[in-house]
Amino acid sequence: MNTPEVAKYITAWLSNYCDKAGLSGFIVGISGGVDSAVTSTLCAQTGKKTIVLSMPIRQSSEEYERAMNHISNLQERFPNVIGMDIDLTGVFEAFESTMPEKAKNDRLAMANSRSRLRMSTLYGIGQAEGCLVAGTGNKVEDFGVGFYTKYGDGGVDLSPIADLTKSDVWDLARELNVIPEIIVAKPTDGLWDDDRNDEDQIGATYPELEWAMEFSGDPKELNKRQKEVLEIYQKFHNANKHKMMPIPVCEIPVTLK
Repeated sequence: MNTPEVAKYITAWLSNYCDKAGLSGFIVGISGGVDSAVTSTLCAQTGKKTIVLSMPIRQSSEEYERAMNHISNLQERFPNVIGMDIDLTGVFEAFESTMPEKAKNDRLAMANSRSRLRMSTLYGIGQAEGCLVAGTGNKVEDFGVGFYTKYGDGGVDLSPIADLTKSDVWDLARELNVIPEIIVAKPTDGLWDDDRNDEDQIGATYPELEWAMEFSGDPKELNKRQKEVLEIYQKFHNANKHKMMPIPVCEIPVTLK
């Protein structure tokens, strides 16, 4: 990948899209991870208003500190960047307390609810500020294993890095001078109260998933670990296809209209 040229291309694409939409800039949720760091830096490079928003919900101190350090770094580098920090823990806990016990005790349901609350916050501020919500999903997450929350971090206006693998994103992060602590951090979705990372949840690394996403050979020729990774990839891909495809529409036959 020609990293410098890819960075220029995405920045120009963002700027042109924003101009055509007649809006003033972008808003990006900052997690302390490399995907949101790269996305927000690309948005900042357009010169348009770029709101970078931290939205902690029972966040680990390490994730929160990385997010705030990235926001400070962007503000120092780009005069068009506006940093915000909104603690949504109290809002989430109020929501959680109103839910029936079965939902409240479903850890995955509550984890996804965190993501959906953040999406609502981004759109609330984004609409008031005339900004597009920029997605932070990469190619493996968005089109491979579907590792995102439907109508949560998957609810965006445009996806600048969704045609890049995680490895591409790491390369781009170095090109864009993202702070080192984010580049070396283990990827995590930040939706849990413990310190689990993406690899813990999926069972494979991003380079392994990238390999599986491109694999087209004979599975019989694979070694034990490759077979395991391919099985993991296919399991997630098949289970999460509903996120990647258009919402099913019940089309009424003409004869019934």
